Amino acid sequence: MADITKKWIADHMREIMKYKSLDKIRVTEICRAAEIERPTFYYHFRDKYELVAWMFCTDAYGTDIISLSSAAAGLNRMKQDILFYKRAYEDASQNALWRYMLEYFVRRYTDLAKEKLGTDVLDPQLAYSIRFYCMGAVGMTREWVLTDNITSAETVVQMMFSSMPENMRSVLFSSASGDLPEKARP
Repeated sequence: MADITKKWIADHMREIMKYKSLDKIRVTEICRAAEIERPTFYYHFRDKYELVAWMFCTDAYGTDIISLSSAAAGLNRMKQDILFYKRAYEDASQNALWRYMLEYFVRRYTDLAKEKLGTDVLDPQLAYSIRFYCMGAVGMTREWVLTDNITSAETVVQMMFSSMPENMRSVLFSSASGDLPEKARP
């Protein structure tokens, strides 16, 4: 039931963001559009930024972060909902989407590296490389969404994978099934 309500609220937020920037939207407006009371909103989300982050995470959850085709499909889904992502990325507040995205991807890559290495603690250099890579990838994704109407999602993902630090690449693509695709090799 909670996920149905969250999706209901998110669907109305998407509609509002078609004509209004995130910084101009108020929780009261979201509640009015979704026909819910403010306590219902706050039961599910701390604020509008957490709502937008939840929307992003829900969209990104099924993406295999070390698969060229899956990651490119994720970026193509962003392009299909370009107005939502542009409005979300334009926001420069302390709760901006890129911050949530950064933590989301750092956590996903860290968990994957721990799993592949069979450890609970990563080497500090690998942890740094993951954070470094994610900062660049999130920043470049933001730039791509906001300004690039030419470069394909597949090319963007290939460039990202090619820019991955070697220590990170060797851990994530160490198995035969996870080999870095030829096109994405540096």
